[in-house]
Amino acid sequence: MCAWLVHGYHPYVEDAEIYLPGIEKIVNPSLFPHNAEFFQSHAHLTLFPNLIALSVQWSHLPFDLALLVWHLASIFLFLLGCYALGSQCFSVPRARWAGVALVAALLTLPVAGTSLYILDQYLNPRNLAAFAGIFAIAGVIEKRYWHAGIWLVFAAAVHPLMAAFAFSLAFLVITLDRFAWDRYVWGKLDGRTAALALALPFGISLDPPSPAYQEAMRYHSFHFLRHWAWYEWLGIVVPVAILWWFAKLARAKGLPNLNLLCRALMIYDIVYFAAALAIQLPARFEYLARFQPLRSLHLLYILLFLFAGGLLGEYWLKHRLWRWLILFVPLCGGMFYAQRQLFPASSHLELPGISPRNEWAQAFLWIREQTPVDALFALDPEHMNLPGEDEHGFRAQAQRSMLADAVKDSGAVSMFPPLAEEWLRQVRAQRDWRHLQLQDFRRFHEEYGVNWIVEQQPGIPGLTCPYGNRVVLVCRLD
Repeated sequence: MCAWLVHGYHPYVEDAEIYLPGIEKIVNPSLFPHNAEFFQSHAHLTLFPNLIALSVQWSHLPFDLALLVWHLASIFLFLLGCYALGSQCFSVPRARWAGVALVAALLTLPVAGTSLYILDQYLNPRNLAAFAGIFAIAGVIEKRYWHAGIWLVFAAAVHPLMAAFAFSLAFLVITLDRFAWDRYVWGKLDGRTAALALALPFGISLDPPSPAYQEAMRYHSFHFLRHWAWYEWLGIVVPVAILWWFAKLARAKGLPNLNLLCRALMIYDIVYFAAALAIQLPARFEYLARFQPLRSLHLLYILLFLFAGGLLGEYWLKHRLWRWLILFVPLCGGMFYAQRQLFPASSHLELPGISPRNEWAQAFLWIREQTPVDALFALDPEHMNLPGEDEHGFRAQAQRSMLADAVKDSGAVSMFPPLAEEWLRQVRAQRDWRHLQLQDFRRFHEEYGVNWIVEQQPGIPGLTCPYGNRVVLVCRLD
């Protein structure tokens, strides 16, 4: 609960725009009669929307409340998994609790240049795959392989890509545990082979990417190492040195499981870094960048902070309350402040049943309650990046269809290239949004069937706007 209060809750922001519409359409199949392919492509690869939708239907909880319950449960299970793994690495209870506390304090810490947090401020399949992956690694350390396998299957069911990283780390741990370090010979794996190995399960073409696909990837430059800042590169390299130090401490202090995991993580980091470099070089491998090998850092960062907290708890924090306060009070205060800067126009906790403070979210909720289910909306394709919008997703919150947007629908295109041409056609039609006039909106109606517009104040003369607040207008195309 303390972690939740520090990091906040924003159920409809960022990638929730990708994941929640799939749940909403299962709960109410009449939703999203237009452009559903921009979220269904993700939804069809995972049981996440089915699992959440089933829980909503069985529990009869209001949808917003069910999301909150699942989110709180995912935080609890994630921290419980960290405690279970910490128990395998540290014999002293204070070390286990310190590891869990450090991870809890840093849930919304960015993971290098991957555009990921350790745990998001909203429900999504990554959060579920995260706790499943931690439990799986704990099972491997305990040599309860069936237990680990069940957790990995669950992780794969909700997020196949993140589960693959947990599986590879589990494989490394088992390998290092069963074979002596100096007797095990690693096969050589060149860049082409690594790229093909990543591609095989997905049937990926290595043809040069289309111009439409390249345009979509412009919104996701973090897929490419060449666009990372120098300090983000440090987020790949520095953990290897830290883990080497932790492994050395673990051997000196008689902590064999910690030593094993640190050695495995060093290899894990280096292998995925090499894979990321390999797919950056030939242009024909650009399609593979969407699998983002460096998302492997997500699991690495979780374990790195768990181990750092455990070592701090055992050898520095100990039973001295003032040391715990000196570490965690400023840390939690800093993380809270960072979250307020990230969502300045929204409540820190966007709770169900309470009217949102964000005026874009207010308009989206009015649309959910007052417009026809089959309505098709057009709004600024860059609306999630506008000041004051706080990255609230229209589809997820309004539960209505819209023309393709540039921010999140481009993410669907980056993973599913066949969507690129239609995505680009719709986004180009909406370009220079702030200068569009009534005749342009009527063209949307004729070409796509758009019958509602979301505009910023003061709006366009000639539109009928049944809803408005200080920032947003919702207008009907008659």
